Amino acid sequence: MAEIRIPAAVAGCRSRLEDAGYPAYLVGGCVRDLLLGRIPADYDLTTAARPEQVMELFERTVPTGLKHGTVTVLTADGPVEVTTFRREEGYADGRHPDRVSFDAGLFEDLARRDFTVNAMAMDGSGAVTDPWEGRTDLEHKVIRCVGEPDARFAEDALRMLRAIRFAAQLGFSIDAETAAALARNADRTALVSRERIRMEMEKTLLSPRPEEIGGMLRLGLLAHLCPVRVPPDLTPLRSAAPAPAPRWAAFCAATGFPLEALPVERSLKRAVLHPEADAIRRLALSGGEIAALGLRGEEIGAAQKQLAAHILSCPGDNTRERLLELLEGTGDGCKTL
Repeated sequence: MAEIRIPAAVAGCRSRLEDAGYPAYLVGGCVRDLLLGRIPADYDLTTAARPEQVMELFERTVPTGLKHGTVTVLTADGPVEVTTFRREEGYADGRHPDRVSFDAGLFEDLARRDFTVNAMAMDGSGAVTDPWEGRTDLEHKVIRCVGEPDARFAEDALRMLRAIRFAAQLGFSIDAETAAALARNADRTALVSRERIRMEMEKTLLSPRPEEIGGMLRLGLLAHLCPVRVPPDLTPLRSAAPAPAPRWAAFCAATGFPLEALPVERSLKRAVLHPEADAIRRLALSGGEIAALGLRGEEIGAAQKQLAAHILSCPGDNTRERLLELLEGTGDGCKTL
C-alpha cells in the first residue's frame, strides 16, 4: 500500500475533534484517493460531533449545510468539510433526503453513501473501516453501489452520472449489477438539474478516458436531452486538448449532442458552436498588426481565417511571435500554415 500522507492541518482538525471526545474519521473520496496513492483534491471528516459543537471547537468555520450536519472548517491546508454521523430517510424529489437525523454511528453513515469505494473511513492510525468491501473493489478497479443499486439511484439520480464519471476518472469498470440498474433507472436523470448534468459530463470529458461519456448516451442517461443511443467510437476525444472547449466541441461534433440544452457560459458556447469565429477573436495578433505586414482588405480576413484554423489544431502556437512567423513563412513542423 502507498504511504499515507495527510496534511498536518487536516490531521490536526481530526485530532481536535478526538481530543474533545468526538470520534472522527477521514471519509469518502479522500480515503479512496489516499489508498490509490493519489493526492486528494479535498478532505472530508465524519464525526460524532454535532454541527454546533464543531463550530465551538474551531475558530474559522462556515455553516455550509447545517441542515445536513455539515460545517466547513478553514485550515492552513485548505477547507475541510466536517459532517456529523447521520442517517437519511425519504427522497421525494429523487435528489435530496426528506429527513436527516444525527442519531447514527459510523456504520450507518457509511451505509448511506453511493459507491463502495467512497464508503470507507480512516482513523488517525491509518486503520480503515470498510463494511462494504470498497478496498477489494479498488483492487479490482470496480465501481459498485453500496447495497442495492436501485435503492441508491432512487435516493439520488445524480449518482448514475457519477458512476460513469468515476469510471472515466479512475480507469475502472462498472459492476454488472450496478450497470443493469443504471439502464433500469435511466429516465430518473430527468430529475437532475441541467447544471449538475453539465458538471458531470464536463468532468467526464476532461478525464483520462473521455470516451466513457458514451456510456451516458448508450444507457439512456441523457435521453431527455439527446436522442442518440448508439454513439460512434469516442476514443478520438483523447486527442482533443484537455480543456472544456475542445473536448465539448469534439464530443458535440461526433454525436450531435445539443450543447444549447445545457446551461454553459457564453464563451464556451461560442467556442463550441462557432470555433473559427471564436479563434479569430482570440488571435494573439491583431488585424492592425497583420496590415502592418502589407496585407489589405480581404487579405487580412483570409490571413485571420488561416491563423484561426491553425491554432484550433495547435493551440500552443497562439502567441504574437509565432503567428508572425507563420504569416512570414518561417515556422516549421506543427507551426507551419
